[in-house]
Amino acid sequence: MTAGKMDGMRRVRVVVEGRVQGVGYRYATAAIAARERIAGWVRNRPDGSVEAELEGPDSAVDAVCAWMGAGPPSARVTAARVEELTPTGAGGFEIRSDA
Repeated sequence: MTAGKMDGMRRVRVVVEGRVQGVGYRYATAAIAARERIAGWVRNRPDGSVEAELEGPDSAVDAVCAWMGAGPPSARVTAARVEELTPTGAGGFEIRSDA
């Protein structure tokens, strides 16, 4: 089994850079994750980026990752990095306080 895969489930860490704080990015990410039935969390990082961990079926994780690459209309994403992780079986999605 490769990192990031477990019984059709996938977990990734996504870090997006650009104008992504103070524009509703975390709340919009949580709404998209809920729509796609994705588990995980999202938070602001001290360096001005936003970090999220997403877990769910491949197609749903791909959909949220694709959305995060663009973000809400008021954001300007200049980079998005995706790292495969080992699924944990997590449930729910939360907006965490800043790192």
